[in-house]
Amino acid sequence: MVQWFVAVCVLILVACLWTTLRYLRSGSLPTALLRGLRWDRSRRPTRDCWPNRCRSAHSSDDAPAEGADAVRLICKPSALASHLVKNCPTFSHFPFGSKWSWRANPFLQTVFGACWISDSTVHFVRDHLQMSDGGLVALDWAVAGSAWHKRRRTTSNSTNPVLLIIPNSFGKITGNVLKLCEEGLHHGYLPVLFNRRGQNGTPLATARLQQFGDPADLREAVCYIRYRQPASRLYAVSESTGSGLLLSYLGECGSSSYLTAAGCISPILRCQAWYDSTTHWPYSAALLLYQKISLSRYRTALGEALFSCSSLRSLEEALFCRAAEGRASLEGGGAEGGAFWEQYWERNEALRDVDEVAVPVLSVCSRDDPVRGDPMGTLPLELFRSNPHLFLLLTGGGGHCGFATPTGSWSHCALLQFFQSATDFCSSQERVRRVSRAVRHHSGSTCRKPPPCPPAARACPPATLTFSSWQRSYTR
Repeated sequence: MVQWFVAVCVLILVACLWTTLRYLRSGSLPTALLRGLRWDRSRRPTRDCWPNRCRSAHSSDDAPAEGADAVRLICKPSALASHLVKNCPTFSHFPFGSKWSWRANPFLQTVFGACWISDSTVHFVRDHLQMSDGGLVALDWAVAGSAWHKRRRTTSNSTNPVLLIIPNSFGKITGNVLKLCEEGLHHGYLPVLFNRRGQNGTPLATARLQQFGDPADLREAVCYIRYRQPASRLYAVSESTGSGLLLSYLGECGSSSYLTAAGCISPILRCQAWYDSTTHWPYSAALLLYQKISLSRYRTALGEALFSCSSLRSLEEALFCRAAEGRASLEGGGAEGGAFWEQYWERNEALRDVDEVAVPVLSVCSRDDPVRGDPMGTLPLELFRSNPHLFLLLTGGGGHCGFATPTGSWSHCALLQFFQSATDFCSSQERVRRVSRAVRHHSGSTCRKPPPCPPAARACPPATLTFSSWQRSYTR
């Protein structure tokens, strides 16, 4: 265990030195430290498609996009978008503090959000769920204070909204996730963490891990949450690579997702390209090391070949593509290994069914995200401009899952305000629809005109048109 700890320390030291040396060659050191890892000073500002009458102070096309406090809401103009701009004050400014503060550096923001251990008062009560194939996933319900040892469960009669939190695909419970649980409890939510098979102490009952974007286990977990909290609204938040699972679930389920709204913090949206890329080397090496440590307890069941992988892509291929290659070779198939990799992402890409998303989804991203990379190549901006259910909140700073401010986490405040505003808007629209339906029904039942008599009836003498025959034709 000491060897793993030393290896992690060496990786962090290498990442710090690599960041400093990179910018010593590109410019002055103060500018490098302020801009951080992955910042291009010649980057052009991202244009949004916000109409001038609804544009906030920080979303003008002519406003500079260089500042770390600049925020842009990129979306398709709609009534919901206008409502969000008016009722979400967090969307207008990212108060990271002084420009000389450590919060202006994306590398420090990323490390703080991922590795910082705070004295959290949140404790968890775990439920194990058995899936249809015999596998196990875990739901960790967050409880506050000192009552956690009583294993107090939330009753099914509670109407408090449920906040389903999906960590990154590597199973790392970061400080950012713990703070989100604290914020959720403070605002009256019931936070619950979704743990995949074999992650965070969840037993691996079958020799099968959950694929990157396979929402089958999440679908069963949502059904259980609805069974346990039938009167509660359900919201979902994902972090980093965990957004691939959430977006896959929303795309496959569509209007049957049972979610009121959803949010993604620093999502990886072009997942295959991210795995194929090598530009985020220090971070991918740390993630690879953490994943190997997590899977080491299942070394016998999963095979020794996993632990000789040198990249995230090779490890993902070894977990989910090698078995398919072995079956194809036994059956005499001639497909190459790259073909299985492409087929894997056809089934697991986060945006494969994004057009079927039927609930509001807010993605909070930063331009200087060192893990995701350049926003022009990693964020599908046209998708946000054309899909009325997708909203992108793009900040100038914040790193990857950082967004730390002197008063707390800015991304958590933005998401909770988004949930409240989206719920209020949908509720008001539903009330308007109910009233309009009632008015139409009332007017139709009191002012409905009888249908005209057929020509044969008009040709008959008035004495032959009895009341009973007219009544039957009217009610037919």
